[in-house]
Amino acid sequence: MIYAVWLPLLVPLLVPLLTVPVARRGAEQLSPRTAAWALTALALVLAVSSTAALALLALAGSLRLPFVAALAHLSPRLLGVGSPATVPAAVLAALALAALGVGLFRRARRHLRELRAAQRQLGGASSAGDLCVRHEERPDAYALPGRPGRIVVTTGMLRALGAREREVLFAHERAHLAGRHHLFLAAAEFAVALHPALRGLRAPLSYALERWADESAARATGDRALTARAVGRAALAARAADPRPRLSLPATAGPVPRRVTALLHPAAPAPRLLPRALAGLLLACVAVSATAAMDAATDLHAGIEVAQGEH
Repeated sequence: MIYAVWLPLLVPLLVPLLTVPVARRGAEQLSPRTAAWALTALALVLAVSSTAALALLALAGSLRLPFVAALAHLSPRLLGVGSPATVPAAVLAALALAALGVGLFRRARRHLRELRAAQRQLGGASSAGDLCVRHEERPDAYALPGRPGRIVVTTGMLRALGAREREVLFAHERAHLAGRHHLFLAAAEFAVALHPALRGLRAPLSYALERWADESAARATGDRALTARAVGRAALAARAADPRPRLSLPATAGPVPRRVTALLHPAAPAPRLLPRALAGLLLACVAVSATAAMDAATDLHAGIEVAQGEH
């Protein structure tokens, strides 16, 4: 356990150096939907594994405290001598877990507060089905998750686009709501709260989600050139003066030139070797982190059974 438990904490540190460039490449070569699912799963597994490693460190050290060993009916002699750093590492791990828990709670509360505030601001908007039109000169449009989800657009944005371009805008935002893309963003925020080194995955994930919605809009309208033009014009016109909720999904997010290029010039199918290499590298990171956490948990459980006299 001494060595295995540290791997889940160290693997996410490779994200800025290795995983993020690979993730960006994968977002270009894989389908947007596949890329979004893969990046979200990667972030969650790495975050949960690192948190489990902290919990194992804290538990391993606490079991060596006499009163904890007595409560658990353990024999300190059978736990072994251990490393001199076990208890200090356990204290630091417990403090880190407490800090992560507080940070996660605050982040969740902030997101809920932002979504509720945004819903309240729609009180004076004109509504038709899932479409809410705010009477503002400032061009803006975004998908607001909730029950029900809403497409929020200002009159300024409606005037900036032609009739067919508005259809693209609405199809793009409806794709965000139908695909529940806010849950992908929420999962990324959850992962970052548990391990800050994973924040580098947010940008490629956001790009994959926007490309997913772009492709859905292109299929709905049947015109990729029109979709690209609508995305570009909306991005040039947009002016978001008020901060939007972090889990809202504007049509103008992400690197718009790359999105327009991808719509006008779809990438040729990549050789099979490249997607497999990308998938293999990401799976290796996940496997190392998850396997190390499980191995450390197994070792700790075996040590507890021995200390309890259960053979």
